[in-house]
Amino acid sequence: MAVDLGSRTTKAVLLERRGELLALCRYALLDAPIYEKKFSADLLSDHLRSVAEALGNPTKLITLGIGLDDAVVRQVELPQIPVSEMRMVLKNNSRAYLQQDLPNYVFDCYIFPPRQENGKSAEAPRTGTGAIPKLKVLAAGAKQTALNDFQTAIKNAGLTPDCIVPGLIGPANAFELASPQVFANETVALVDIGFKQTSICILDHGELVLSRVVSIGGDTLTTGLADAMKATYAEAEGAKVGMSPDAKSAIEAQVVPLGRELRASLDFFEHQQDRPVSQIYISGGTSRSEMILQMLHSEMIVECKTWNPTGFLQMALPGQMAVEIDHVGPQLTVAVGAALSAF
Repeated sequence: MAVDLGSRTTKAVLLERRGELLALCRYALLDAPIYEKKFSADLLSDHLRSVAEALGNPTKLITLGIGLDDAVVRQVELPQIPVSEMRMVLKNNSRAYLQQDLPNYVFDCYIFPPRQENGKSAEAPRTGTGAIPKLKVLAAGAKQTALNDFQTAIKNAGLTPDCIVPGLIGPANAFELASPQVFANETVALVDIGFKQTSICILDHGELVLSRVVSIGGDTLTTGLADAMKATYAEAEGAKVGMSPDAKSAIEAQVVPLGRELRASLDFFEHQQDRPVSQIYISGGTSRSEMILQMLHSEMIVECKTWNPTGFLQMALPGQMAVEIDHVGPQLTVAVGAALSAF
C-alpha cells in the first residue's frame, strides 16, 4: 500500500507481487486534508485511516511518498564508503555536497550502478592523483522532526511504516519499468504537474542527473484561466482538461511561464553535458489536456507526450476501477513509483 500525499488530492495504490509480475489491485483518490500553519499528525492519522479503508484495509504496511517541500534530492559524488558512513558525511557536510545548510536533517543514499561501456563497467571517477575513486550517488534528505511526525501519524492510524520516500523519485521509479529501453538508453525528462508545483527530472541513461521543482502547478493554470474567462474554478478546470477552443488563448497565457521554467532546466543540463534531451514525458492530471501538451511542446521545442505509469502492471482491479484506470493513470505516477521502492 503506497500513498502519495498531494496538496489537493491524495493518491493511493495497492500493489501485489504475483510471481515475477506486479499486480495493481486497487487505487484510491481522496481529497487531501487541509493543513494550517502547523503540520497535524492527528489530522494525517485520520486521513491515512480513510485511505486504508478505501483500499480495503489489505495490509498494515504502508509506504508514504512525501511532498516536494518535505525532502531534498540530489545527485552527488561520494567516496567508496559504506552507505551508513555516506549518511553521516552528508549530515555533517550538507553545504559542501548539497550546496545548502540542512541542520537536523537525516539522509539516505542510493549508489548508481556503474555504466556499461562496450560491455564493461566504466571506471569510477577520481579527483586528483592517488584519490579514492568516487561513486555517483542519489542522496535524499528530510527533517528528522517531519519524519517523526509522519511515523507517528502512520502508527496512530493503526498502520506500520514500511518506507518513507521523496515523491520526486516516484516518476523515475515507475518509468524504469514502464519504458525500460528508453530509461536505460536515452536522455529524457519526466515532468509531473502537481496541484501547487511541477517537478522535472532529467534521466540520462538510467541516472537521475538533475531535478528541479517549479512553483507553478495545475492550480495556477486553472485559477488563471478562471480569472481570464470570468468563470468558476470548476468551469475553468473542465475547460482546461476538456480542450475547449474558447479557452485556448487564456490557457496559453498560463502555460507559457511554466514552459519557460522547464526549458531553462533543459538548457542548463544540455549546456553542462553537451547533449540534448530527446523527449519529455508528462504526468499528472493536467497531462490529460492535449492542448496543454502542444503548448509545452512549442515552448520547450522537444516532443512532449503522456505515458502510462500502470502499463507494466497486471490489472486486477474491481468493476468501475478497471473502467476508469486509463483516465486516472497519469495521476497515480508518484504513488506507483513509491510502491516500487518497497519492493
